[in-house]
Amino acid sequence: MDGEPHLIVIIEDDSGLRSAIERLCRLSGFATRSFRSAEELAVSGCASSARCLIVDVQLPGASGPVFYEALRQPRPPAVFITAHDEPATRQAVAMTGQHALLTKPFLGATLLGAVNEAMQRGG
Repeated sequence: MDGEPHLIVIIEDDSGLRSAIERLCRLSGFATRSFRSAEELAVSGCASSARCLIVDVQLPGASGPVFYEALRQPRPPAVFITAHDEPATRQAVAMTGQHALLTKPFLGATLLGAVNEAMQRGG
C-alpha cells in the first residue's frame, strides 16, 4: 500500500471477533474503525469514507444488508460475514450487489483475500 493506509470499517456485535478482525487488518497494514452495531452514531460517516466494509449480517437492530443499502452512493465494497449460511442470508447479501459472504468461522487469510478482492473490484 502506498501513502496512507486504506480504512477498513468493521461492524460486528461479537466483541471478541470484532477485536480479532481489527487486529488482523491492522497487522496487514490497514487503518480500522470498528463498531458493535450499524446504529452507532459515527458508523455511517466512517463507512462512507472507508475503502472496504466488513459487516456482520445479523446485527442487533438494522441487519448488515439493510445498513449497507441505506448508505449513500457510491458505497464502498463490502465483505459480509455470518454464522448462519442459509438461503435467506445469501439472498439478502446478493440483493446488495456483488459482495463476498464468508461463513464463520473463517481463516484470517480468507478474510484478507476477500477484502483485497473487494477493494480491487470497487463498490
